[in-house]
Amino acid sequence: MSWTFRLTRRHVIITIAIICAISVFSILLVGQASMQASDKTLVTVYDRGERRSFLTTAKTVNDALKEKGFQLEQKDTVEPALTEELLNSQYNINIYRARSVVVTDGKVNLRAVSAYQTPRQIAVDSGITIHDEDNIVFSSSSDLLADGAGLRVQIDRATLVKLDLYGKIVELRTHAPTVAALLAEKNIVLQGIDRVMPAQATAISEGMEIRIWREGVQTISINQPIQFGREIVYDSDRPVRYREARTPGSPGVRAVSYEITIKDGKEIARKEVASVVLREPTPQTDVIGLKNDGSALSLSRGALYFKDSKGVEHRETYYDLPMKVVMGACGAGGYYTVRPDGVKVDREGYIIVAANYGNYPRCSIVETSLGLGKVYDTGGFAARHPHGFDLATDWTKADGI
Repeated sequence: MSWTFRLTRRHVIITIAIICAISVFSILLVGQASMQASDKTLVTVYDRGERRSFLTTAKTVNDALKEKGFQLEQKDTVEPALTEELLNSQYNINIYRARSVVVTDGKVNLRAVSAYQTPRQIAVDSGITIHDEDNIVFSSSSDLLADGAGLRVQIDRATLVKLDLYGKIVELRTHAPTVAALLAEKNIVLQGIDRVMPAQATAISEGMEIRIWREGVQTISINQPIQFGREIVYDSDRPVRYREARTPGSPGVRAVSYEITIKDGKEIARKEVASVVLREPTPQTDVIGLKNDGSALSLSRGALYFKDSKGVEHRETYYDLPMKVVMGACGAGGYYTVRPDGVKVDREGYIIVAANYGNYPRCSIVETSLGLGKVYDTGGFAARHPHGFDLATDWTKADGI
């Protein structure tokens, strides 16, 4: 028996319609799945040597970990921080579990629990006062039963000495074996008329007093602050105009000795003869956002109007010229750089701005659509637009200058 199928024009049309409907439905399903996936963040958690990945709609690191049942103890630490917002499409999260450790400080053994990974961090977390000059290293415990932990942190304390530096008494800590080695370590160079006591070959001991003076010449010593620097971190997931000091900076201190020349009872000259850093400055870390949602100035938008937090409207434009000539105006020493989005900034991350000096004096901080700026320059536009800003960029030449 044989079967013969005869397709009419009507049959063909119906078949094509069914195939198209199935295709459209499939595309819609794939598109919906893609949209759902794009709304989620891919998170990979590293915990106790294991890796676990999952998609989540959680808003913070803490919410994501709770969602998947990760249990944290009081001393456990997490990177990024639990409060970190999940703004990117994927994140790696490290959980550092607290473990038992013995901290040895001279003859004292302190049992502690810490999740920190470096010996210095563990010592500080244990409540022990640490100085910059102290050496701190890991070592293995030789007696697990007595210590109750397999990890030991060994503190090698620097020796405290008192230095009379041309009349200025300062306290220093050092691992130098002799007075001569200490002077070399602290960059103290003695001149022919300088004297030091005890002798330079003398071994350093705890609490030793060392005196340096200059024969026949008057000297003074004063403490001077050392300005801290800035480390800039650019975050493409943060909105442009976002700026936050993630780690505050602190100034350092140095003791400076001067040779003084006095005539008729008045100082007529002074010369620096020695300088010792007493405390190193700690740099400040600033996080600056770069995500432009289209509302800020860009290469394709030659001009726009931006209203700042005080309600003042600024007409913004951009220009591309070498900026070294004007950079010295605010103490930046001619230094500037180009941030990842092509905007020119000074060493502190402030956008280089040209403005009307009558309304915005040199070196004043101003708000722009691309973030905080500093006024270094002006131009002919300032007469027509007294509240206008011209932002220095590398957009037209892209030569890094």
